[in-house]
Amino acid sequence: MEQFAHISVQETQQKLTEDSVRVVDIRDDAAFAAGHIKNSIHLTNGSLHSFMADVEFDMPVVVCCYHGISSQQAAQFLIHQGFEEVYSLDGGFEAWRKEQSFEVSQPDL
Repeated sequence: MEQFAHISVQETQQKLTEDSVRVVDIRDDAAFAAGHIKNSIHLTNGSLHSFMADVEFDMPVVVCCYHGISSQQAAQFLIHQGFEEVYSLDGGFEAWRKEQSFEVSQPDL
């Protein structure tokens, strides 16, 4: 794969159910803390190095942002770093959140 691909909320959920993908969330700290896709990794400039050291480059990665726009650039960046299969989540976290049947992790109250 020389370029990232787009992926829908439903396709992402299916891949998560099969445990065949890692989701990375590139939103800011406050947005991630307020809610995120269960088991997603908060990917920031500070965590990028450890993420790249810990994750196999052949494991598919889905990049999530607010609305599915910034994730496209981040997904292409991961492709250039050597990740073999990278997706940008269409509609971002907002599309995910709107799907009532999918779980969103929220902070403990």
